Amino acid sequence: MLTCQKDLFRIPPEVSYLNTAYMSPLLREVEAIGKDMVSRKALPYEISPTDFFEPVAQVKKEFAKLIDTNEWDRIALIPSASYGIASVVNNIHARPNQEILMVEDQFPSNVYSWMRLATEQSLTIRTISSPPFSSQKGKVWNERILESIGPQTAVVSLPHVHWSEGSLFDLKAIREKTHELGALLIIDGTQSIGAYPFSIQEIQADAVICGGYKWLLGPYSLGVGYYGPAFDGGVPIEDNWINRLGSEDFAGLVNYEDQYKPKAHRYSMGEGSNFILLPMLYAAIRQLNRWTVANIQTYCSNISESSIDVLRSRGYDILDLDQRAAHLFGIRLVNGADTQALKARLAEQNIYVSIRGEFVRVSAHVFNTKEDFERLAANLT
Repeated sequence: MLTCQKDLFRIPPEVSYLNTAYMSPLLREVEAIGKDMVSRKALPYEISPTDFFEPVAQVKKEFAKLIDTNEWDRIALIPSASYGIASVVNNIHARPNQEILMVEDQFPSNVYSWMRLATEQSLTIRTISSPPFSSQKGKVWNERILESIGPQTAVVSLPHVHWSEGSLFDLKAIREKTHELGALLIIDGTQSIGAYPFSIQEIQADAVICGGYKWLLGPYSLGVGYYGPAFDGGVPIEDNWINRLGSEDFAGLVNYEDQYKPKAHRYSMGEGSNFILLPMLYAAIRQLNRWTVANIQTYCSNISESSIDVLRSRGYDILDLDQRAAHLFGIRLVNGADTQALKARLAEQNIYVSIRGEFVRVSAHVFNTKEDFERLAANLT
């Protein structure tokens, strides 16, 4: 059973940081690696050609474990979720008047590229609205999504966990219907991968895109993406030399190569062999795999359960656990609440959360405790 891991982070004892969905802290180990790797760049003659390749493969293999796939070469390194989504959109060829289906209030990095594609290919964006708040909101929302997928659907692009209030989307059922109708399923996993169980073998999504600085516990400006068989042979955003066959032979780089390395290698960003950030992300994902995502989710549920009951008894609305994630959920505020004043008041007590619309968004991890949630509940009056 997983216990509190706060000693592995540098968060002070008096701080209740319930805001990993905004940005995670770094593990002490990851912070130390980053400092060491910055210093290494001061001695560039110690960086060998193998350092351009081996750390990349390490990160891909570790992330492949996290999402339950044996095909680590379907993983690409990306600088951001928007870059990963753009690589997907760059390789969508739909029929005019087909639909791109997404959910209401999706994070903009998984919206803007689709808007551009809709304009360029005369497609329609169909947004599935969020149902009124109820204990069965997630169930109703998933029913609406499934009812909306039809022969006209080219792509369904959505998160696993809604970024503002934690609603869970039934990816398995959605995948079954998209597969039946020949539509693509694209997942923005930025707010779920690393904290909520996900399996490529089970869901068989066509692409899964993740920023690395939230639930992967990594540095900013480095993420990962999974690209399935639907994107084999696609056109990348940029033509980076390292993604071509034979790029390990530095002496032969001017023997220009037409062929890319197989599967998702082509979608990795230029300068992906980041000597500072890659070792940091590798150590972070390796630690997640040691803890296991299932244990992280259970831990977050255990430390929050009693305080959620208290908040509900005071009239706050929170989705039932079978409708949401345990690591990220929204506490619905009463109408007219001064959200910014509330956030400032909590920060004065060293309690850090986010305000997203009508919700106080709470996002916990293994450095949090039951006492963190008790403090939050006591200060939400």
